[in-house]
Amino acid sequence: MSSMALKLLKPFGLVEKLNLAALIKALVVPMTGILIFLFIWNIGARNIHTSLGEFPGPAQVYEQSKNLLAEHNRERQKEAAFYQRQDDRNAKKLAKNPDAEIKFRAYTGKATFIDQIGTSLVTVLAGFFAASLIAIPAGIVIGLNKTLYSAFNPVIQLFKPVSPLAWLPLVTMVVSALYVSDDPMFAKSFVTSLITVSLCCLWPTLLNTAVGVSSISADLNNVSKVLRLSWLTHVIKIVIPSAIPMIFTGLRLSLGIAWMVLIAAEMLAQNPGLGKFVWDEFQNGSSNSLGRIMVAVIVIGLIGFMLDRIMLMLQKKVSWDKTQELR
Repeated sequence: MSSMALKLLKPFGLVEKLNLAALIKALVVPMTGILIFLFIWNIGARNIHTSLGEFPGPAQVYEQSKNLLAEHNRERQKEAAFYQRQDDRNAKKLAKNPDAEIKFRAYTGKATFIDQIGTSLVTVLAGFFAASLIAIPAGIVIGLNKTLYSAFNPVIQLFKPVSPLAWLPLVTMVVSALYVSDDPMFAKSFVTSLITVSLCCLWPTLLNTAVGVSSISADLNNVSKVLRLSWLTHVIKIVIPSAIPMIFTGLRLSLGIAWMVLIAAEMLAQNPGLGKFVWDEFQNGSSNSLGRIMVAVIVIGLIGFMLDRIMLMLQKKVSWDKTQELR
């Protein structure tokens, strides 16, 4: 609302009412929805009994989240103590013999829940960026040429619905055969997860980019012809700005798919990450396992939500149409 309109409404006390209504819409309504969900979850959990005990409610999940954080802190203390002992031992050795050969060993303790969150985030972002580097340029080229669009659209539609569970065995075999090194830069499990994520998430970005580019206004294309812009200048000045909304729609879809695919791939292939954590807790079968799995489920959902919000912020930042409402 403009400043002039606000000045006109101020004597009638309507500005305060509008601010209150905006506050209710922004905070109270979402909080009400969350409280209703927690109430239904708590009631439902009390009536579900499994072989591992009662299904965890919000209180049990909160308790297990504190336990997982405490485990992480204890593991970091063990790591710090390990490196301190190593430094002290090397210092004593050098004091006796300045020419002595000292060794530095990496800490090989158990990966904590927090560590596996970090591993999953690194893997999904690497796979997503790799897919985007392929999908956006390919989508632009395909979208600018109707013949290429007609040729590749069936291929895109063919591979778009393929499950990561189908890709994973093939990717694992190919990586094992081709990625052979005595001192690899990346672990095979990381490369396998990265390629699987990329294969599954590049299609929405590729398709949306192609559609966005092919839907550019004829007037803009005519302006480009009148100005005699080169192909590269036409792409940078006309095509990409016009197709930004569709490109980011594809990127947001791809990032969400990448996050879902990664969890499934980690669970099936036992690659390090949140998926492996969930599977290990399921196999563990302790009385705390269900609560710890629910913590992972909530964290997976929160991370997926935050990744989508970050993409939305980037879209608002780079989009030329600032009046467009994005959700």
